Amino acid sequence: MSTKDRILDASLTLFAKNGYDGTSVEQIASSVGIKAPSLYKHFKGKEDILNSLIDAAEQRYEENFGSADHIGNLPANMEEFIRSSIKRTSFTMSDPMIRKIRMFLVQEQFRSERLADITTRHQIDGLQKMYTRIMDELIKKGLFRKDDPSLMALEFVSPVVLFVSEVDRKPEYEEEAMKLIEKHIRHFCDTYKK
Repeated sequence: MSTKDRILDASLTLFAKNGYDGTSVEQIASSVGIKAPSLYKHFKGKEDILNSLIDAAEQRYEENFGSADHIGNLPANMEEFIRSSIKRTSFTMSDPMIRKIRMFLVQEQFRSERLADITTRHQIDGLQKMYTRIMDELIKKGLFRKDDPSLMALEFVSPVVLFVSEVDRKPEYEEEAMKLIEKHIRHFCDTYKK
């Protein structure tokens, strides 16, 4: 791992634990095993590190989870929908970078409008828009009965977001949460299947 990547990794860990204001450049450098002035060879400062982390996390999330603009292949059947939804949830719940970013954003959303917007997009609006598109397409394909896709999306994602939040607080709950999430997804499919 390059020094730049080690700085980003250490920064994210410290930001998730102590918050942005509670983390100094000196702490970051010390965590990496370098002197603070050496850090400036790679980044302009703490804000530059934060922006690099956010950009990297956004790209990683888009590639592995998706968004309303990038929903990927639509499932051909109900079982594919269940598997793809579980895969997305497992990624967001288990990926170390995404977990730390989410924990950091939850703390820092009140400090920064940009961070508040990102938090809302990943935990509410973005999920709602993405799954509204998915529900609409699955209704058109005849997998789900006709209903309001935005309400279906809200009903689908809300419990999952709550379970993910609980796992962020209690990582030992992940296995049980994934079982309950799968049970929720299967119940949702049984309720709305055509």
